[in-house]
Amino acid sequence: MSALTWLRRWQTIVQKLRVVSDSADEQALIEALSRTEAATVVGFVNAHAMNLVSANADYYDALSAADVLLRDGSGMAILFRRLGREPGLNMNGTDLIPKLLAAFKGRRVAFWGTEEPYLSNAVQHSEATFAVDVVSAHHGFDPVETYLNLARQYQPELVVLGMGMPKQEAVAARLAASGEPCLVVCGGAILDFLGGKVNRAPQWIRRLGCEWVFRLASEPKRLFTRYVVGNPMFLLRTLICKKS
Repeated sequence: MSALTWLRRWQTIVQKLRVVSDSADEQALIEALSRTEAATVVGFVNAHAMNLVSANADYYDALSAADVLLRDGSGMAILFRRLGREPGLNMNGTDLIPKLLAAFKGRRVAFWGTEEPYLSNAVQHSEATFAVDVVSAHHGFDPVETYLNLARQYQPELVVLGMGMPKQEAVAARLAASGEPCLVVCGGAILDFLGGKVNRAPQWIRRLGCEWVFRLASEPKRLFTRYVVGNPMFLLRTLICKKS
């Protein structure tokens, strides 16, 4: 792939990112998303996503089709500053999605992703904590058509996808194209967190922007390539980028 291709993809994604300036802006976004009546996709863009964008055209197409993209992680803050832009708040899904669930109190929700028993744990925890009505819970390993059928059958108002990149973005794009009137959120490991499979880093580590170190230490085999190989590649590409 030529440098021009991945640079163009990066520029498109960065330009589309919705920078959230403060907590009031975040709350306004949550309220707007909770009132949407059309098919709407929310995605999160971190360093891993940008690496995938560089190499995977299908993923780039699916991610760039999202209605709202949010800046996630310290790596993306570095990229924003390199480009002379303010990065705003760190909008990771692990923090934002519980707030969205709270905004959907009493409404129909679907959890698609992870595996048992963590999926059932996530359902029980979310119904007890956020008072949502989880009408559909399904693991994240079926073909895309399975989730399209589930959307038609159960008609959730909020769909939380916990399949990981790049599958969840592909599923989200297809759901949006189907016209089902729901909010679709690409949640990565959120169902694992809600279901007790994965623990959050302590707050002081998160404040330092080093939650990825905690996750790598917790799941070294699964996350080695993403962080140990991927982070240096992301930073190298960040150095190549410059202010337009």
